[in-house]
Amino acid sequence: MDNKEQKIEELLTRGVAEVIDKEHLKKRLLAGEILRIKLGIDPTSPNLHLGRSVPLLKLRDFQDLGCQVVFIVGDFTGIIGDTSDKESERPMLTRDQVESNMKNYLEQAFRILDKTKTETHYNSEWLSKLGLLELGTMASIFSLHEFASREVIARRLKADQRVSFHEMLYPLFQGYDSVAVKADVELGGTDQRFNLLAGRTMQPKYGQAPQDILMTDLILGTDGRKMSSSWGNTINLLDTPDDMFGKVMSIPDELIMSYFVHCTRVPMKEIAEIAEDIVTGGNPRDAKMRLGKAIVALYYGETEGEKAETYFIETFSKKHIPEDVREVKTEKGKKLTDMIAEAGLAESKSDARRKIEQGGVAIADERITDVSTCIEERFNNQVMRVGKKDFVRIVF
Repeated sequence: MDNKEQKIEELLTRGVAEVIDKEHLKKRLLAGEILRIKLGIDPTSPNLHLGRSVPLLKLRDFQDLGCQVVFIVGDFTGIIGDTSDKESERPMLTRDQVESNMKNYLEQAFRILDKTKTETHYNSEWLSKLGLLELGTMASIFSLHEFASREVIARRLKADQRVSFHEMLYPLFQGYDSVAVKADVELGGTDQRFNLLAGRTMQPKYGQAPQDILMTDLILGTDGRKMSSSWGNTINLLDTPDDMFGKVMSIPDELIMSYFVHCTRVPMKEIAEIAEDIVTGGNPRDAKMRLGKAIVALYYGETEGEKAETYFIETFSKKHIPEDVREVKTEKGKKLTDMIAEAGLAESKSDARRKIEQGGVAIADERITDVSTCIEERFNNQVMRVGKKDFVRIVF
């Protein structure tokens, strides 16, 4: 197997859940066709996080093979809202919310993609111009049964939960994006399967060949749940190197290998060796340190990766705590979120909750991630860190 074939094989397998149609796509890539590879992301929050980086990194892999990357910011679909992975209806966003969220989206995407080789669009360019006749034509391609049989939707209907009409429109709009940019391939997570297939189904109706589809695995956040900005368990592409490294160190050990595969481009051979080391008794913390450095280096360079590792060791492993730590008086049983807010270490109780959820709070050697934590006897006279630089001593 030559070098190009190896790259294509890894592209189609690393962190990949499903490819439709794999043999067809592989044949075109081996033939050196310059394919149009599409990825759309809705600006539902201001930050792109590592969960979003998974398809973006795959998009960059296609780019490195010479394909034409098409990155779409879903400013129109972002207002409609996709509920593919939601157990309840997602409220529609306002135009102002979407515009605020997407201010830095391209800048963040270009931390992974080659800006000079990326074609960018906002899907309001074409979706805002669709008329009712065109919408009716698009809708006739799909049946209500096809939409209702989706696992999440079927579950909601069975529980007599509301499913709004605009939710049924979303797959049509995402599918039409593929028509508008003449996509040869579309990328997306496994939760997007129905929407991705919508584009493949619609394209022949518009005289285009059906796109191939590459679905990537979903990764979990720092608390072991699906990575989501609304849950505060994200590692954001714009986090500082120190914050990024610290958050990586807070992930559960069982996620280490998944992050190596999906969120870095460390060679798979090296990843296999790291996995083997852990299985045979190696310290997962060492692997996590290596992971943190690799992720920081991807976005900030090798030097910043080394610095972030050093900062973490100095601050946490070696207990590099300022000598003149302020004392904060509190009492047993008080909620930690209340204590943090009252001590001026957070802007509000909600902010304190976010800091805890994001792994930014530690007492002594223990990182606190449970927002329901209350002050206990064992915390008396211990130093608490909130964020990177705020240290206080808890006293009763």
